[in-house]
Amino acid sequence: MRLADSHCHLIYKGLGEQQPEVLARAREAGVVAMLNISTRENEWDQVIAVAEREPDVWASVGIHPHEADQHPDVDTAKLVERAAHPRVVGIGESGLDYYYDHSDRDRQRASFRAHVAACRETQLPLIVHTRDAEADTADILRDEMGKGAYPGVIHCFTASREFSEIALELGFYISISGIVTFKNARDLQETASRLPLDRLLIETDAPFLAPVPHRGKTGEPAFVADTCRFLAGLRGEDPEMLAEATRQNFHKLFAKTLA
Repeated sequence: MRLADSHCHLIYKGLGEQQPEVLARAREAGVVAMLNISTRENEWDQVIAVAEREPDVWASVGIHPHEADQHPDVDTAKLVERAAHPRVVGIGESGLDYYYDHSDRDRQRASFRAHVAACRETQLPLIVHTRDAEADTADILRDEMGKGAYPGVIHCFTASREFSEIALELGFYISISGIVTFKNARDLQETASRLPLDRLLIETDAPFLAPVPHRGKTGEPAFVADTCRFLAGLRGEDPEMLAEATRQNFHKLFAKTLA
């Protein structure tokens, strides 16, 4: 299999201390492309440095909704400026998280819109985090799409089938994480089994959310192969074919990876 991990955090604790070994295991498992995601401004230089050093790793710049209160000065202009780097291929992760409410909801929404505006200006994909905030996320995505088209992906998808249909209507891709392998993820499994192949991505969100049979361990990009095999079984597809299709989708969405 030749796989793309569309969302991982290679500088986070559990991966950053053993990054060469983590990358070696990923490559051995067939992972040929990884997107190293940032969640705070002070991570931008680090994630870009990894992407500069490793030819199969790319970077994003963004502010996670948990961090929105701490980054009132990260506006569209700042995101656009940093996104000009040749190894930055996406903007995010950004979005809304009403489950933890670590940041004020108005501040989350303002930050989210700033990220969307940066995507519209650069035409780089928006990497969306949404948890317990489907209605507001959908409203913002629709409203902003009315101001001009922009590409994007719903990362670590766990929302409803109805939300998946809204995202697909807007032209978004949907990325499935190791959560799909969990026994209590029946609704997600049902949705994932029906997603169109040409809009599907796979991710680890490493070091989080290690899939079965690695639950309880630190997640790493190599485990995207396990999620791919499970998802292929769920959909009645060949794992090699699904790996190739999702890899091609990754490069189609994150087109700057082919530059």
